[in-house]
Amino acid sequence: MARLKKLVTLIIIITLNSLYAQKSPYFEKGEDPKPEGTKWKLVKGMSDEFNGKSVNEGKWQISGQGWIGRAPGLFQAENIKVADGNLQITTKKLAKPIVKNGNTFTHGGGYVGSYESMKYGYYEARMKANKTFMSSTFWLINDRKGTKGCDNRVTELDIQECFGQITSDRQFTIGFDQRMNSNTHSRGVKEGCDIPEGRSPAKANLASGKVYDDYHVYAVWWKSKDEILFFLDGKLHSKVKPPADFDLDMHLRMVVETYNWNPVPADGGMTGSKEDRTTSYDWVRTWKLK
Repeated sequence: MARLKKLVTLIIIITLNSLYAQKSPYFEKGEDPKPEGTKWKLVKGMSDEFNGKSVNEGKWQISGQGWIGRAPGLFQAENIKVADGNLQITTKKLAKPIVKNGNTFTHGGGYVGSYESMKYGYYEARMKANKTFMSSTFWLINDRKGTKGCDNRVTELDIQECFGQITSDRQFTIGFDQRMNSNTHSRGVKEGCDIPEGRSPAKANLASGKVYDDYHVYAVWWKSKDEILFFLDGKLHSKVKPPADFDLDMHLRMVVETYNWNPVPADGGMTGSKEDRTTSYDWVRTWKLK
């Protein structure tokens, strides 16, 4: 029995080492854009294979970092777990409404954010969306705390922002359940700073099906302050120039939340199974170009 336990432990160690021995991002043949003479180096502090038994809270924080969610969706750490080789964020309807900061929350979501931050690099996640009206997302944002002068602003890089059920009649929401929806945002610029605000979006349709039918690899190469390249399932689909210089360190975010432009349906939107209500991240990987 002792010999069997040692063998199992050895297999687990070898498996984990092989996973972290990943040599480069996920690309289809001929799609890797790295320049000649360079290579991708994995940034372990912003990467995870989610093969453990619980969230690595030394790497990821799950409390919201002061952001409790956008009503009516409340971030709750209890909705987040690691199981079956995935980070899972499960949506739900609360047993009774909760009032916080003057807002009423009726549904539960979740927030997972990296403590570590980085400027430029390649960011990718293999994700399967939930089937509800609540979102499934993978994105980057800077932290304004401690910044001074004109750096005290917001840069946000949305890699994938989608949902499984469209409840809105707004034109722009058409397709949010069957494509990669990406964006770059500049906002919160201090008065007197000559920095434009706005957004520069991009989108790409999935080869087939809905965002919740299967896993897809959503990725971005944040190449420089003024060049952003988006990749879907290992293929380049869009190049974007952000509305302002993207030259501030950003943190990773994996969030399931609600939007006022895709409201709660009449039946509460939580009639599906737990699997239907869960956004699953098979892995997330961050790479630095060396």
